[in-house]
Amino acid sequence: MRDFLPADKARRERVLAVIRERYRAHGFDEIETPVMEEYARLHAGIGGDNEKLAFNVLKRGLNAEAIVAAAEDPAALTDLGLRYDLTVPLARFYATNRGQLPTIFRAVQIAPVWRAERPQKGRYRQFMQCDIDIIGDASTRAEVELITATLDTLDALGLEGGSVRINDRRLLDAMLEHFGFPVEERPSVLITIDKLDKIGPDGVRTELLERSGARAAVEAFAEFLSREPEETSGFGVDAIRAALPAGLDGEAAGALGEIGAAVAAARGAGVPLTFDPFLVRGMGYYTGTIFEVAHPSVPYSLGGGGRYDGMIGRFLGQEAPAVGFSIGFERIVDLVADQVDQATPAIVLVHDRDVPVAELAALKAAFIRRGQRVRLEQRPRNLKTLLERAAADGYSHFAAVTAGAHIDDLEVKPLE
Repeated sequence: MRDFLPADKARRERVLAVIRERYRAHGFDEIETPVMEEYARLHAGIGGDNEKLAFNVLKRGLNAEAIVAAAEDPAALTDLGLRYDLTVPLARFYATNRGQLPTIFRAVQIAPVWRAERPQKGRYRQFMQCDIDIIGDASTRAEVELITATLDTLDALGLEGGSVRINDRRLLDAMLEHFGFPVEERPSVLITIDKLDKIGPDGVRTELLERSGARAAVEAFAEFLSREPEETSGFGVDAIRAALPAGLDGEAAGALGEIGAAVAAARGAGVPLTFDPFLVRGMGYYTGTIFEVAHPSVPYSLGGGGRYDGMIGRFLGQEAPAVGFSIGFERIVDLVADQVDQATPAIVLVHDRDVPVAELAALKAAFIRRGQRVRLEQRPRNLKTLLERAAADGYSHFAAVTAGAHIDDLEVKPLE
């Protein structure tokens, strides 16, 4: 968990403002949910490995005897926990407030989440998530809206050239069935396949042989991994079928092709989609389309998401289709060029010790009325250090103030 100095905080807020504006332009409405949810909801088996990283809150009023008696049962010790993502709270929010929401609800959530990660570079125990979700739309239109909104947001942040890797959990399941993996082994097999980028085909084969009793299925899958991919061009149903085992097809391939055509129509310049038959995404609640956003400037993804049609129904008591996309704010904010917001000029008034407070207050108010950001600083011995600090904090100009000075008499100079 981190502190942010003024310049860092200002930079983060500028990035968040762009994200909010772009999502709003695409028709999404921002909501807010509590930082804590009920323990049972956070540990209902829908959060994948994140459930193991939840910060749980000790029940109030427990004495030492009660704590010792319940030490072997976390559920007896806690009744609340800090949210580890924004999807579980959204499901609860929708189930609670459905009567006041439109039939198809487009939600934005931008808020911190907490996970008990092992501290290391790029892994934080508190971090910001930026989610957009569409609930109530079972058609591919929902995926198209999410993908176009996300790519448009990256463009607005100066990260043009983004693309989306896409797959479908139904195709993954059909592939595992095709190779002969038993149903009960498939979740662990997917965990191994998800490591393909890190350990390579040989590493996947070795780990699968250790995990799975279906040796013939492992060898058939390993042979498929080592094949020479069929040459195809563009993104479409033919390219998707060519990347799958021979004879494997289904409506999911057609749906992905439909998404690609619609995204291309919206973007107007090719299809920024790539079919990846081995894209898994570890969350157990995904039921259909899954995707990750990539950018040529970095080797890792900048966000991802997918369709989770089964989750809302667990809280609502009836099925409700849902799909979401989350961008990795902590990764993106480090890539965005640190530009001073020139729309709001910022000035430091460096005053002598003998300038009356009333005059300083009047000068500051006059600059604020002109739409400027103003900071008052008494002149120090080392003026250079003060001005360097002001520039680092986002100020663009300064002026020296003496007793009796009028706003029109001040010489305003740029900070360089």
